[in-house]
Amino acid sequence: MTTCPKCGYQRQPSDHHVMAGICPACGIAYQKWLDRQAQNQDQQPKQADDQSSSFTVAESVSLSQRIKALAFYVPENVEPLGFWGRVFLLGVFFIWGWSFILGGISWESIGGSFLHNVILPFHEFGHVLFSPFGRFMAILGGSLFQVLMPLGLMLAFLIKQRDAFGASIMLWWSGQSFIDISPYIADAPYRAIPLIRGMGEEAHDWGNLLTMTNSMDMAMPLARMSFGIGSLLMLMGCAWGAYVLYLQKGKLSH
Repeated sequence: MTTCPKCGYQRQPSDHHVMAGICPACGIAYQKWLDRQAQNQDQQPKQADDQSSSFTVAESVSLSQRIKALAFYVPENVEPLGFWGRVFLLGVFFIWGWSFILGGISWESIGGSFLHNVILPFHEFGHVLFSPFGRFMAILGGSLFQVLMPLGLMLAFLIKQRDAFGASIMLWWSGQSFIDISPYIADAPYRAIPLIRGMGEEAHDWGNLLTMTNSMDMAMPLARMSFGIGSLLMLMGCAWGAYVLYLQKGKLSH
């Protein structure tokens, strides 16, 4: 070799006094330097893979820990009055939830609840919110926003307020909203449920949606699915809230 692989020096005849394989300019031993470079190149991809793998695992653990910390956050000191108030509130929502579940897909029991009137403005706003996405989404938007709005509040309670118990009640409410929709879906073939402002059957959301998708025979299965999802979310909300209260009990201030 007459050219140094490190500094690029071209070996000259006058460099005969320097041992072959040694660069007269920078003094490296050609072969040793090349061997060391090859070894470093072999190790670098492995080190990069190890670092990438470690970063991915650390990132995954960090994300799961962050979610767990939000979902089960408990302040250092829990006031007894507020704690027992939340216990009472959870009992009310648990019993109330079972009244919806045991009532089944019944417009009389579900539509007669004051929660139906509470969620109705959000349902109507959903039509407006999703209207830029076409007629189908504008119609679906009412039911969609009705169940998503409590989930948005759930995230607000978790992230902004650091109130895991409040978030669990919002999950319960989303479940109740799913149940609230179920008789509306089941009524699609009949269009018998009275609509707001005296609107006629042509304004029946699920009657129109299932007609547009040629799936009117799916009305009852979809109603049962909505009812089942709602029941599950309500029970999950109560279980979540109960566990948060269990954790808070250990932090009661004396």
